[in-house]
Amino acid sequence: MKGFFQKIKRVIIKIIIAFFTISIVSVILYKWVPVPFTSLMLIRNVAHWSKGESANFSHNWVSIDEISPNLVKAVIVSEDQKFMEHFGFDLAALEKAYEGNKKGKRIKGGSTITQQTAKNVFLWPKRSYVRKGFEVYFTFLIEVIWSKERIIEVYLNSIEMGNGVFGAEAASQHWFRKPASKLNAYQAASIAAILPNPRKYKATNSSSYIEKRKSWIVRQMGFYGPLKFE
Repeated sequence: MKGFFQKIKRVIIKIIIAFFTISIVSVILYKWVPVPFTSLMLIRNVAHWSKGESANFSHNWVSIDEISPNLVKAVIVSEDQKFMEHFGFDLAALEKAYEGNKKGKRIKGGSTITQQTAKNVFLWPKRSYVRKGFEVYFTFLIEVIWSKERIIEVYLNSIEMGNGVFGAEAASQHWFRKPASKLNAYQAASIAAILPNPRKYKATNSSSYIEKRKSWIVRQMGFYGPLKFE
């Protein structure tokens, strides 16, 4: 019996070592290599295939130099205004989300752009305490290994910005028929405004709620000041 438990212990240790090795190597690799796909892209494709439909998603990776600074600023002010200051976690936002959840309110979650990037690239979309634990781990790795510029570049290339539309370039072409580098402030705000639920909301011909969000984002962009990545 003792030998059996020793074998189990060795297997567990090997699994733990393999996990840490693969996760660290993956984060280091994606510091330079474009992320080819995410779990959500796969889930969307499987959903179409299960219905006998052809895959219906668009994704074109572009460098941060090919994305309008307007879009970079728009998503920062709408999703994570302390992005340039924190180390992956916004404790004030987390506390606000926690207090709101206790009161049964539906408010914006406390996840930062780095946390969302960790979830999108390395994990799965369904919420659970297990996923949240892994999310904390990958968020720490990303902040240690990647620059802020790389984090926002990967984020803007991996998030869903429309029904089956992934990344800034695909979203810009889908909503405005132009490359991401050519987005003006209002168009950038229009895309950022739908991020809470890009399958429900539209960046063009939008609802009154999204129009209000667009106006708020444009105002916040004016207050935010210039972006400076080191």
